[in-house]
Amino acid sequence: MNDDFYRVKRLPPYVFAEVNAMKAAARARGEDIIDLGMGNPDSPPPAHVIEKLAEVARKPDAHGYSASKGLKGLRKAQAAYYERRFGVELDPESEVIVTLGSKEGLANLAQAITAPGDVILAPNPSYPIHTFGFIIAGAAIRHVPAKPGPDFMASLERAVHYSVPKPTALVIGYPSNPTAEVVDLDFYAQVVDFCRKHEIWVLSDLAYAEIYFDDDKPSPSILQIPGARDIAVEFTSMSKTYSMAGWRVGFAVGNKQLIGALTRVKSYLDYGAFTPIQAAAVAALNGPQDCIEEARKLYKARRDVLVDSFGRAGWDIPPPAASMFAWAPIPPAFREMGSMEFAKQLLVNAQVAVAPGAGFGEMGEGYVRIALVENEQRLRQAARNIKRYFQSLGINSAGARSAAE
Repeated sequence: MNDDFYRVKRLPPYVFAEVNAMKAAARARGEDIIDLGMGNPDSPPPAHVIEKLAEVARKPDAHGYSASKGLKGLRKAQAAYYERRFGVELDPESEVIVTLGSKEGLANLAQAITAPGDVILAPNPSYPIHTFGFIIAGAAIRHVPAKPGPDFMASLERAVHYSVPKPTALVIGYPSNPTAEVVDLDFYAQVVDFCRKHEIWVLSDLAYAEIYFDDDKPSPSILQIPGARDIAVEFTSMSKTYSMAGWRVGFAVGNKQLIGALTRVKSYLDYGAFTPIQAAAVAALNGPQDCIEEARKLYKARRDVLVDSFGRAGWDIPPPAASMFAWAPIPPAFREMGSMEFAKQLLVNAQVAVAPGAGFGEMGEGYVRIALVENEQRLRQAARNIKRYFQSLGINSAGARSAAE
């Protein structure tokens, strides 16, 4: 029987699988692996959120099918969040849908709006679902830079001029995963103006909206731009903001036509998140928000420890302005081996796991992504392990091999 399934054939081997398998094997041998590879929050959700989950779960009528579109109270809570955070008013009925995490929402919207052969613009490097959600749906991907600026807008111009057929959608995500790039409203205004002119949908991933480190520069929403809702939807998630990654609660908001398409597709595929989870998500959005500031301070402190301790170990890492990741250039002595091999060598010789940049696209080569998901003590231990490994190879404080080597 032919097992060359069309959509499966379009997916390359999962780049992170080999490192993950090595990590699991090392732990099975009893090795203490400091895992900075996956962006998995290590803090629990707020206590009142867990209490609401338990309270509703005890109700005998809370265990049936839920609503694919999301409970009305949760959609209203998300609309209220957008109004107080961004000054954007949303209709909970037609402009908000609850998703099973932003990843599911992005993938199912790709299924809803994509025809085979459509050209989709997506950043490189980027979170894999930004490209592979559309590849699974049958699209062709044309890459644009992840870094905002003149080159980004020039790449959009080239894409419209040279792509056949014309691009139908643009995916963006800031603060960026993996690069931690941030943008301002002027950038979003340029994107909205361009995409309205050329009738291109915009899918904005704002999963890291609340993890920013300059208090004077909170991450904006593309929906703050006049006219954005003519073409744009935005995805957010409870995963990082409230440390609810495993709960799988996210949202898509914005353009009614796109939200309607996603709603229709989801109505065939799922019955929504477990009702107690949705009720707890309402408690998170409507309840005390001091947990957000605490999480922001936690990640900032970890960022500072990472940059300082790794720098003293011989690995210069630019401090990220936002997100829970650092996008780290491979030290000079290791650049020729590439990000995959470097990640494997760190795991074997320093017991530190990182994500190879090549897993986020070809433009991620030469980098690794480091997640701020271990406490400060463990980050310092990772730095000590790396320093010992570097010293064993004769690598100096600049990350290069000494002249004697």
